[in-house]
Amino acid sequence: MKDLSLHLLDIAQNSIRAEASCVEIGFELKEDGMLIMTVRDDGCGMDQELLERVRSPFTTTRTTRKIGLGIPMLMQNAMASGGGLELTSEPGKGTLLTASFDTTSIDCLPLGDIPATMVTLITANPDRPEFHLRCVSPEGEMTFTTEEVREALGPEVPLSEPEIAAWMSGAIAEEMTPLLGKIMK
Repeated sequence: MKDLSLHLLDIAQNSIRAEASCVEIGFELKEDGMLIMTVRDDGCGMDQELLERVRSPFTTTRTTRKIGLGIPMLMQNAMASGGGLELTSEPGKGTLLTASFDTTSIDCLPLGDIPATMVTLITANPDRPEFHLRCVSPEGEMTFTTEEVREALGPEVPLSEPEIAAWMSGAIAEEMTPLLGKIMK
């Protein structure tokens, strides 16, 4: 994958398939250039056996194909930059994926278009799950939640409306760029 936003799209889709009611996405850029990406869900979770095998590209829960490259590729890209990947899960409770990247490394992928990725996830799944985005850097912090958008718009306005999607993308980009803009491209 060419940037981290595409990895995020893949990992968040795993959370949606796991029937999560909430997907929490976080990016934290440290002073030393380490970027910590987290995806936490409250989906069906994984048992210990699957959790141990999921780092292999030959493990998937899908029935349409026999390989699952999302987590192995994310792990490879994290390690190539000098970071790593941690995965914890509990059946019936959900999963937490934490990937770290050294953004000062020439091998670190750019962050990519996170606002567009978030809007893609939200508009493709306008009713469920709820999405939370939190970004932190030495410059400050921002949060975005679909619950807040729903509350502001009221129940009669779907999040999949093109005008709402454009507004969400702009709002996320406006708050996120001052915090993580130097690693977004």
